[in-house]
Amino acid sequence: MGSWNRRNFLRTAGGAAIALGAGLGIAGCSRVSLSDEPNGGTLLERLRQSGTVRVGFANEAPYSYIDDNADITGEAAELAKIVFRRLGVPNIQPIPSEFGSLIAGLKVGLFDVVGAGMAILPERCAEVLFTNPEFAAPAAFLVPKGNPKGIQSFGDVANEDGFRLGTLIGAVERDYAISSGVPEGAITELANQPSGLEAVRTGRIDGFALTTISLRDVLSKNPGANLEITKPFTPVVNGQPQYTAGGFAFLPDQQNIVDSFNTELAKMKENGELLEALRPFGFTEAEMTELTANELCRAPAS
Repeated sequence: MGSWNRRNFLRTAGGAAIALGAGLGIAGCSRVSLSDEPNGGTLLERLRQSGTVRVGFANEAPYSYIDDNADITGEAAELAKIVFRRLGVPNIQPIPSEFGSLIAGLKVGLFDVVGAGMAILPERCAEVLFTNPEFAAPAAFLVPKGNPKGIQSFGDVANEDGFRLGTLIGAVERDYAISSGVPEGAITELANQPSGLEAVRTGRIDGFALTTISLRDVLSKNPGANLEITKPFTPVVNGQPQYTAGGFAFLPDQQNIVDSFNTELAKMKENGELLEALRPFGFTEAEMTELTANELCRAPAS
């Protein structure tokens, strides 16, 4: 990837904030044309010419985050390095953003692709074009030791009077909770996983909902916290299972690069290389999936 130090990170972060806050130009980054491209898009050709792909991420472990050496890593980041290199794009330029602003940033040309383990949902599919998912992760709750409220699902949260639930800003767990009957006023949105853990630890909230993968990661980094993770589950909304399966997101007119990405991803799934690439970040065989973006983008029957 080449050297990418903390000074560059902070400068890029500032540019991201300016661009998203103003909804205008991009600080320190060249914008791509946002007009519709014919024949499935030419992004891959342009990236091959420049040799660099700009990846939007939310600095959320274990998906894409900045490590102690100020380098980007995580399951999505490492997968991006592998796939784009095989597609003829050797360099990754990471651009940080709040998770809830990633799609907006993609739309205004702040980056070329979102690589943040973003869940593939029908409402998001209406705005962006997803690759097939690299993982499917069940949900869980981070709660005080012993799980004093006894929650195991969003339905349990809805039925527990006065339960204070935490979710990440812009995360799908908030939607699952509301669809399951949890009052919006009972939900606190938090900026990141450490904030969620601290809110549970200090009693500000009763439970923090996220994927099991993310909760395992944040709890492993805080071994002294008197907290536990509930049994993993697949949320059900209107009788339909809701799979939290993460993929990369491109602009809707870039089918060519999505097809090329999916081809490389399929090879890695078939030969076991994907699991080996993701294993260092806590992923196991249980998170591997054959679900497709088309299946996940299909709105459930009403």
